[in-house]
Amino acid sequence: MKIGILAVQGDFEAHAAMLERLGVETTEIRTPAQLDGCEGLILPGGESTTQLQFLQEEGLSEAIQKFAARGGAIFGTCAGAILLATEVQNPQQDSLKLVDMTVLRNGYGRQVASDVVRGHSNLKREPLEMVFIRGPIIQRTGPGVEVLAEFAGKPALVQCGQLLAATFHPELTDDTTVHEHFLQLAAPGSNQLLGSLKA
Repeated sequence: MKIGILAVQGDFEAHAAMLERLGVETTEIRTPAQLDGCEGLILPGGESTTQLQFLQEEGLSEAIQKFAARGGAIFGTCAGAILLATEVQNPQQDSLKLVDMTVLRNGYGRQVASDVVRGHSNLKREPLEMVFIRGPIIQRTGPGVEVLAEFAGKPALVQCGQLLAATFHPELTDDTTVHEHFLQLAAPGSNQLLGSLKA
């Protein structure tokens, strides 16, 4: 399995390190051609308007939409979640419009990166670690969107088919739970692989 990581800004290297811990090959994505051979794509944090402009200028916006349409798994964290939303407000901006949700860009406000919140999720029995850095807020989710974790009464981790969006930064914790779940979306039937990696 090979996972592409949009390498424009944000902690794309932290995502790569997390996946390497799980024994998964990663590749940095800056052009549409680099998506070839990838089962999944991660859209990391950063500044969503800057990232969107880059995607549009490089032809990656359309390439990512086609990647999703043919079943490729996509995981957006923080700014990446903004990019995946069908509607972006506060302030408004364009997006990839892949996950039926409304996201407020200026959400929880400025927070200290070392602050770790622990909350309930559908992914495991123990509390899930969530690091928020000026995270957006998911204000609304459509009927096809499943909420996997919440923070402060709002969805923090959502899934729509093979698409996953988090308003926090799982790559900045030691908890591999969210990335493991994404790998299952990228390669259905990979449960046995993940089990062997954790053994």
